Amino acid sequence: MKPRSLRTIVLIFIALLVGYWFGVTKINYAWKNYKPVVSVVSKEPPPGITTVDFSLFWTVWDKISNNYYDKTKIDANKMLYGAISGMVQSLDDPYSVFLPPDQNSSFKQGLAGQFTGIGAELGLKGKQIIVVAPLEGSPAQKAGVRAGDAILKVNDQSTQGWTLSQTVDKIRGPKGSSVKLSILHKDAGAPTDVTITRDVITVKSVDGWVKSAKDIENVKGMDSKTDKIVYIRLSQFGDDTNKDWLALINKLETQIKSDSSVKGLILDLRNNPGGYLNDATFIASEFLKSGVVVMEENGNGDRNTLSVSRQGLLTDIPMIVLINKGSASASEIVAGALRDHDRAKLLGETSFGKGTVQESEDLGGGAGLHVTVAKWLTPNGTWVHGKGLTPDVSVELDTKEPTHDTQLEKAVQLLLQ
Repeated sequence: MKPRSLRTIVLIFIALLVGYWFGVTKINYAWKNYKPVVSVVSKEPPPGITTVDFSLFWTVWDKISNNYYDKTKIDANKMLYGAISGMVQSLDDPYSVFLPPDQNSSFKQGLAGQFTGIGAELGLKGKQIIVVAPLEGSPAQKAGVRAGDAILKVNDQSTQGWTLSQTVDKIRGPKGSSVKLSILHKDAGAPTDVTITRDVITVKSVDGWVKSAKDIENVKGMDSKTDKIVYIRLSQFGDDTNKDWLALINKLETQIKSDSSVKGLILDLRNNPGGYLNDATFIASEFLKSGVVVMEENGNGDRNTLSVSRQGLLTDIPMIVLINKGSASASEIVAGALRDHDRAKLLGETSFGKGTVQESEDLGGGAGLHVTVAKWLTPNGTWVHGKGLTPDVSVELDTKEPTHDTQLEKAVQLLLQ
């Protein structure tokens, strides 16, 4: 080997050694002198709370801050939020959750009727993430996601052990981006992978019409039926639901009173994941003249009764309520109240079965807390939690022909009898 070539190789080797030594020394020096900045604002424990020794908490915090190898991953706010989330999760209640600022903002956007995602309301059954209901016309529904589907993976990550807020955070994203879900349909032997493109989801919570039976879409065998049916679809209980509801009812009531061919009303609560408790009372009051709508029972066994709160315009028209496994919470309150008062029959499939009440509170800094404070009971004292409402008339949808709404069809038939 020529001396010149040998010198070149030696110089390169020395440069590599110097670079390695400098890099390691610099990193070690930086980490050795790393001082996490944490401003601790102390607060006395609330009155009556059991004394808890927090020394273990601070010991772990200190060890992570000083010993964890990748200092770029250490974020005091994330550590705090994680600790609070773990505290709430210790209740083993999927509906009691701590929401960091970004998740709390997403939750509020959903109630306001607009958010960016796939358009599916999620819930927990046991430890499994399930779809309570895909929203009408949403990317999730168009991709074949159905109420009752279990979500096993999100972007190839297992959802086992995930909270609802974690799952929502992983599934939501910017408009135009995509997310891959591994879902297991009810009664299916194997999961199916679907890739869904996220979009801006605008939820129209109330819709309705008056039509001749022969003109109702997705219903068969009504070609000669000129009698009319009132149909009201309530997809969620959100910020604008009551306002939108009153606007629709005032419009429909004029048509109903002026047309003797109207034979009945169908209230469609299918795939309605629920919402505000007071709004459920407001909606039920449209159809009930008086009486209890729902009862709250707290941990001490004390009951608070919510009764009909206003004079409804549709208290006499014959009616049927459509429910399915996507009908949950506030929609179950309405359905249960109307049945217990013999005001309507329930038709479709057994509902979801969420019988608890959450209190929501903003904690400052954008974070929020939802805590289960009571269970709710139907006027007859039935607790639906984990069981759901069993319909008076059981009808399954025709999965082989999605455009044929067998549940709506049966409801129309019963009202025209």
